[in-house]
Amino acid sequence: MINRRTALTFMSGAAVTPHTAFAASPTEITWDDLLPPGLAYSQIIGEGEMDEANDIWRPIYDANATKLNENLNGAYIKMPGFIIPFEITAAGVTEFMLVPYIGACLHTPPPPANQLVMVTSAEPWPSEQLWDAVWVTGQMRTQLQDTDLGQTGYSIAGDTLEVYVW
Repeated sequence: MINRRTALTFMSGAAVTPHTAFAASPTEITWDDLLPPGLAYSQIIGEGEMDEANDIWRPIYDANATKLNENLNGAYIKMPGFIIPFEITAAGVTEFMLVPYIGACLHTPPPPANQLVMVTSAEPWPSEQLWDAVWVTGQMRTQLQDTDLGQTGYSIAGDTLEVYVW
């Protein structure tokens, strides 16, 4: 039989247990999962034009580029990608764009909005590891946003970041 003091001690310990201990495991997704069901990747590739003054190719996307997978809105996910930093401090980066390949948006025209994810991280990612592929785990939202580098279709409130191991 458990007395009152033992029960209160047990209950007070449960109150300080981290919430993550009770969280569901994240669903591992890929970049293809960001496309709405039934929309093939080949249907989001746009025409383009040469910006001769800046010597770059500028893609022109149609409405398929902003179609999002609404099944991911609110989902707790884990996905890989590369970091394009927006907010860097001495501790590292806390706000960044997650992109499907290294250099996207910096050395090449940006991918379509449904292939770009804004991430706000709870913990800074070390600046000396900016070019490493990462896993981002957190809650995803469907949300079109304009940035200086391109329009994003998703955002993640990042709980954890870790190096992506091939």
